[in-house]
Amino acid sequence: MLTERSGRVREAHKLLRRPAREKAGLFLAEGPQAVREAVGSGSGRVVELFATATAAARWAPIVAAADAAGIPVHAADDAALAALSETVTPQGLVAVCRSLTVDLAEALHGEPQLVAILAEARDPGNAGTVIRCADAAGADAVVLTHGSVDPQGGKAVRASAGSVFHLPVSAGAPTADAMAALRERGLTVLAADGAGSLDLDEAEDDDLLAGPVAWLFGNEAWGLPAEVSALADHVVRVPIYGRAESLNLATAAAVCLYGSARARRRASARRA
Repeated sequence: MLTERSGRVREAHKLLRRPAREKAGLFLAEGPQAVREAVGSGSGRVVELFATATAAARWAPIVAAADAAGIPVHAADDAALAALSETVTPQGLVAVCRSLTVDLAEALHGEPQLVAILAEARDPGNAGTVIRCADAAGADAVVLTHGSVDPQGGKAVRASAGSVFHLPVSAGAPTADAMAALRERGLTVLAADGAGSLDLDEAEDDDLLAGPVAWLFGNEAWGLPAEVSALADHVVRVPIYGRAESLNLATAAAVCLYGSARARRRASARRA
């Protein structure tokens, strides 16, 4: 049984830091939901799996699926798994995965119809939640521009609830390059901003949401700089009907992405 001093555990522990992840081309997926989706994603994504005896028994189907896929499964003690965890209460299951981020061209391959862009997003929980919302809304890709948090960090992966394994995720492209690439593919770029001149309901009424759309979301603290908003085709605000001052990034992203998904479904139904 491996301990926290074992070589494999020490090497995996290094992946808790972004520079080590980037150098190795590897990252950690922690907990049953993330590990299940990682194992199920195929393509040799998972390099190895660490599990305590308790976790291996509790989530036996996940361990069995890993074993059937030829993924090495290492029995490890609680201290070893705690060393690989960033949570207060480790769940005893951690997978070492090959990097899944792709370049911008690959993320936008084909004819994407709905894309989420995060410009300099710094909160990993928000980033992971937006990836989860984009997946749920049927988006084709998520793009995190230069200066954004690492989508393969532990908190982001956990917040995505496994969705990070479901759709292309690109990271690191300059915002202007991302916007240009989206326009080349025929997408209308909508910047989400509380000060937008157009509200979401008006955008839907004007059929802006029914076609190929890329939603641009800004930093949690300062939103979108004016020079970035100026690159968008329209600046759209989510209407506030109650007394709340604003919505946080992840909530606003969910509303916008689902607004587009709903508009596309209605447009498709009308054509049918």
